[in-house]
Amino acid sequence: MTDDDAPEQRLQIAFTDAAHDFHVPRSVLMSVSYVQTRWDAHPGSPSVAGGYGPMHLVDTSRFPAASPTPGVQGGGALQPSAGAAGAPAARPDGVLAGRSVKPADLQRAARLTDVPAGRLRTDAAANVRGGAALLAATQQQLGKPLSEDPADWWEAVERFPGTPDITSAATYANDVFAVIRKGAHRTTAEGQEVSLPASPSVRPHTVRTEKPRHAKGTECPAEVSCDWLAAPYVEIDDDGDYGNHDLADRPRDQKIEYIVIHDTEARLSSMFQTVQDPTEASWHYSIRSSDGHVTQHIQTKDEAWHSGNQYVNARSIGIEHEGFLRQPGTWFTEQMYRTSARLVRYLAKKYGIPLDRQHIFGHDNVPSPTGDSIPDMHDDPGPFWDWRHYFDLLGAPLKATAGPNSDMVTILPDYATHSPKFTGCLKPGAPCPKHGSSAVRMYTRPDERAPLIQDPGRHPDGGESTLDVDDLGARASAGQTFAVAERRGDWTAVWYQGRKAWFKNPKKQATAVGAAGKMVTPKAGLDEIPVFGRALPEEDAYPEGMEEEPEAPLPYHFRAGQRYVTEGTIDSSFVPRSAFVESPEPVVKGDETYYQIQFDHRIAYVRSSDVDVVGSTVAAGPSSATRGGSTDN
Repeated sequence: MTDDDAPEQRLQIAFTDAAHDFHVPRSVLMSVSYVQTRWDAHPGSPSVAGGYGPMHLVDTSRFPAASPTPGVQGGGALQPSAGAAGAPAARPDGVLAGRSVKPADLQRAARLTDVPAGRLRTDAAANVRGGAALLAATQQQLGKPLSEDPADWWEAVERFPGTPDITSAATYANDVFAVIRKGAHRTTAEGQEVSLPASPSVRPHTVRTEKPRHAKGTECPAEVSCDWLAAPYVEIDDDGDYGNHDLADRPRDQKIEYIVIHDTEARLSSMFQTVQDPTEASWHYSIRSSDGHVTQHIQTKDEAWHSGNQYVNARSIGIEHEGFLRQPGTWFTEQMYRTSARLVRYLAKKYGIPLDRQHIFGHDNVPSPTGDSIPDMHDDPGPFWDWRHYFDLLGAPLKATAGPNSDMVTILPDYATHSPKFTGCLKPGAPCPKHGSSAVRMYTRPDERAPLIQDPGRHPDGGESTLDVDDLGARASAGQTFAVAERRGDWTAVWYQGRKAWFKNPKKQATAVGAAGKMVTPKAGLDEIPVFGRALPEEDAYPEGMEEEPEAPLPYHFRAGQRYVTEGTIDSSFVPRSAFVESPEPVVKGDETYYQIQFDHRIAYVRSSDVDVVGSTVAAGPSSATRGGSTDN
């Protein structure tokens, strides 16, 4: 590279130069980096696994635990615990044969390139050269030539991330070769423009066909290794208290409608202790940050206590991701995203769950069951979870479904280049480091100096919405769809929590795209209708002797003339799971139906009998705003 090179092209040139110098096919080098980090560098900032730079080179001198023990992914081990079928906790024991597998070692890369380790941590070009040197050295150790044909590099690629587990290693290599075939383009978090042309004819010469190792009782896709660590269903005391989940017979007794995405806000070792404590909450799956490894805790037929809303719990599967929402660059790794997407895709297919943001959503999108519990609802996985990339990995890209003047819009900022200000990541009130975000901020007027939309449920004392990373009161997120209320220049207003909310949406850097679909509005003659956080049955649906669960409208307004987007109706139900039982309690099902709506940053429900359904009126083809800064795989 020279000083005359365009600054935004320097990483692209670094890949070309390193591939040439170390005789590694450029497509292999770039695809390995893409699957490691999506080409992001995060200069000097390691992931939780101790990986640095676009090649995610692991500094084992600083993070010795990153060196895996053969047979145990990432060096972690699970404590025995009775499984759903009475089986003890188990680990996949398929190990890559022939040698101890090590991660892409930054110290070794420094020796191979004769470059100080410190530079490989902070200099993206040096980091890329280190990755190329490691690939070449592995290829030679395998007794293979430094071929120009990417198909000859399967085994070297398989070993690059350092996982000894056969299934995970083969899945990783499959991902790399899928990127080679499809190609990719992206603007990185550091503003680098990187492109890999597609090579659709490339097929590796060697592909492993060993069956994955799944612990007994687990429900996981074939290409994902899966452990079992049981959450207990036990009585706690003589007063009838029990934990930490409920028996059910889903989907026979209750359809599974949702998959809820969480982050742990704790290290996984701590969460494993939590999920085994009958006095604590529970969830169905945990996913490790460092390598995406999956552990299941509860059978999907049963109901975990994970969302803060029993109606949602009864209809959902909860997945916890190891990490902290304030440190996305450290914890939200590409391997975790990819494994999570595989798991969600598998579960969605198994239970017929639509792959959209009305059914795949965050803990921060779960509605409060009652008004007084709104301030206690959670905010994970937060504004830095990359929903656009996640849905690309799910094979259901978020995109425009109508022209730019449609009366519905889907929030869809370009994650890498969209970086609104947040505070509170490092300490209260302090600015967060600049980072890509899925969130757009909602204002009372089309002016960034205007007050933010206020959430009377979240701030019942009259407090104002803030820029704090945990404050959801004035935000919408990628993939959420709203009814347009007005447009002025670079600003768009949508109906949001009972009022007009404005967000900046300039044509040159759009944060939303046109959408087509259905909306609901109060029936003629109704000035206002109630909004609910759950869809409960009518009084007559409850069997004799069972007390009716009281309705509790949320403290918001849905007035005549307003519209909210819906994906359709949902049945009313209530599950009286409040005692320790040997078999699942029957589900109370009502005749009353509800529409699920996108009401603000959370979903909500309105009675079908209170609303009319209207269709969008402008659906003249996708907007040019669908062109973003990334093409993901």
